[in-house]
Amino acid sequence: MSESNENNPVEIPEVFTDEVVARLEQDAKEIVSRYPKPRSALLPLLHLVQSEEGHVSAEGMRFCADQLGITLAEVKAVATFYTMYRRDPGGDYQVGVCTNTLCAVMGGDEIFSALKEHLDLANGETTGDGKVTLEHVECNAACDFAPVVMVNWEFFDNQTPATAKQLVDDLRLGADVAPTRGPASLCTWKQASRVLAGFDDGRAGEGVQAAGPSLAGLRIADRNGWTAPDPNNLPTRPDQGEEGAK
Repeated sequence: MSESNENNPVEIPEVFTDEVVARLEQDAKEIVSRYPKPRSALLPLLHLVQSEEGHVSAEGMRFCADQLGITLAEVKAVATFYTMYRRDPGGDYQVGVCTNTLCAVMGGDEIFSALKEHLDLANGETTGDGKVTLEHVECNAACDFAPVVMVNWEFFDNQTPATAKQLVDDLRLGADVAPTRGPASLCTWKQASRVLAGFDDGRAGEGVQAAGPSLAGLRIADRNGWTAPDPNNLPTRPDQGEEGAK
């Protein structure tokens, strides 16, 4: 396959060869079998094709449509709605800086600005070596460790501009990089996409899963002997009868 500009043709390697399609069809059948209705498998199928080429292309969307018996327009509507699906080629490592309210106040905006200058990238752009794609995200769901940076959906907590710049430098150099919580090493963007498609890499239980502020409430409850109410025997409020508590 090739695309042409005014000067030179640009060769684009074909990803969805007959061999690749045959292999992906087997994975697709396994994914679809998990759902009562085939079209419900669209989200993991999009992750599956993303794991093959690093983004969701028109060919990838067409593959999903063929597997589910739905239109290309229906697939495109979903693929372009969710930000976890790349629409263009990107780097091996997606570096997402949380710039939502708490992280921004705690330094997220400063970190994002520092990384844009350090890498000479705008939001959504990729380094020339194909290693790092930089983006700001609205929430990394880790407010208790703000400011937070995620790399391929793994947490890097309590970041500063200096630690974030060291992080992206290490990623580009191929150094061993370990998330703050979770597995002891990072997988690539394609590997992470395959996990999100529902194919377990056996690493979900690695490392620390919760720590520090996330456990503060649990520790207070333990010290005070507090327990959650029995959902089958909830107390009634003064304005409720027995039926209202059920």
